[in-house]
Amino acid sequence: MTTARIGLALGGGGARGIAHVPVIEAFDDLGIRPMAIAGTSIGAIFGAAHAAGLDGKTLREISKATFADRNSVLARLWKLRPRKLGDLFGSPGIMQFDALKVLEQFVGQHIPATFEELETPLTLIATDFYNCREVRLQHGSLHHAVAASIAIPALFKPMTVDGRIMVDGGLVNPLPFDALPPDIDIVVACDVVGSPMPRKGRSLPGAGDAVFGATQILMQSIVLEKLKNRQPDVLVKPDISGFRVLDFMKTANILEAAEPMREMVKQRVAAAIEAYETGRQMA
Repeated sequence: MTTARIGLALGGGGARGIAHVPVIEAFDDLGIRPMAIAGTSIGAIFGAAHAAGLDGKTLREISKATFADRNSVLARLWKLRPRKLGDLFGSPGIMQFDALKVLEQFVGQHIPATFEELETPLTLIATDFYNCREVRLQHGSLHHAVAASIAIPALFKPMTVDGRIMVDGGLVNPLPFDALPPDIDIVVACDVVGSPMPRKGRSLPGAGDAVFGATQILMQSIVLEKLKNRQPDVLVKPDISGFRVLDFMKTANILEAAEPMREMVKQRVAAAIEAYETGRQMA
């Protein structure tokens, strides 16, 4: 056991964020529960579930079960498709889903209704669309907060939370280790942003790949600038560059590719704890 207060920041990156699971499992292996969690986009989903008390093994099982059957996933999405012409053609060439409905259809039963029901303090990141700023959500409806944090503009309609129009938090803070409380002693951050990947046989990206790839470049730039000013005590980047933002049907493959991170995280967190305890003894 350690007296160190450990915080966990889970970043955004679409399906790549499934790699957060082995990181959480590493905490479980060490017998550690984060004292605080911060999450952006896909990190908001896993952050909320872990803050609710779900361990890494359970999150692995839920992730694999949710995306085990392609036909089942497509059928559920079909039920959630926009029904009104105004929603279907609200923006030229873009069909946007309701993030809250998608969340509740796929994982809502695993996440409490409110922040106040969580076991661990949680901060979720969203983007205030019209004020062009980061918003940190910590109270009230957890489902609405997670939906706002995952509302990628190319996929989901913007969310209204507390009277403000919000979209995906990764646009302003893809790796929210700076959103953890100031009294955290050891900060652990998992970066799953990744880079654009070419498709076999194609020299130019299609429209979808170009949109998501450009967003990844933006997110990478934000993370790099943040790291110039401050570094988390433990920064991990799973080797999942071969997966795209929407590769959720490759959940099992992503988990397999990220598995080596589990042992690495255990070693690096244990080393950070030892350094912290040694420093306290010398103080």
